Amino acid sequence: MRGSVMLRGVSGMNGRERMKTKMKKAILAKKVGMTQIFDENGILIPVTVLEAGPCVVTQLKTVENDGYEAIQVGFGEKKEKVVTKDKGGNKSVAHRHGVNKPEMGHFKKAGVDPKEFVREFRFENCSEYEIGAEIKADIFEVGDKVDVTAISKGKGFQGAIKRLGQHRGPMKHGSKFHRHQGSNGATSSPSRVFKGKGMPGHMGAVQVTVKNLEVVRADAEKNLLLIKGAVPGPKKGLITIKETSKVSK
Repeated sequence: MRGSVMLRGVSGMNGRERMKTKMKKAILAKKVGMTQIFDENGILIPVTVLEAGPCVVTQLKTVENDGYEAIQVGFGEKKEKVVTKDKGGNKSVAHRHGVNKPEMGHFKKAGVDPKEFVREFRFENCSEYEIGAEIKADIFEVGDKVDVTAISKGKGFQGAIKRLGQHRGPMKHGSKFHRHQGSNGATSSPSRVFKGKGMPGHMGAVQVTVKNLEVVRADAEKNLLLIKGAVPGPKKGLITIKETSKVSK
């Protein structure tokens, strides 16, 4: 299930029209972990703590130049990749996984420090933003509903029971069938395995979107967002938070 840049889930709109619909709020974040807090009524609430922003605007996309309106934002600090040569012509590389020259030129043109992550948001009010402007956690308020997108935790190669929830066989010694795959289909007819047959394979490490989560707390000074419930992805993983595309009835 993939996230989408849509604001209103208007009935009758197809997928292409919804993708063109712009939003008002979005931010990039890193997952810190889970904890629990008490609300004013003493009710225990499980929350996910996210280090949200600050995100810096690195580029403005316009209809005249790019065919659409959007803002490009950067998040997270990253060092510049530095390649040096000695007198013998031998190269040495510092910060091998840092920002390369083309990327560094892009950030210097915007007048901002190099960033680890760069993403685009199609805001309704793109024209109100300037290059170098910051988006902080207080763009969201307590009670806001959000859609959270991240890459789920990778589980490696898993069997059909864990991956697909299939049942196991009898666990008696004489069964000889415990956690095996089982039947893949008929024999002479159709003499093949149908496409989409559930089998063991790679699990996790895919983009997942959880919709309609609630913002419990927003702290712009500490750059923290507390969201009710679980959020996909590992700790320190990149999280994209957008205002929800669902319509409350």
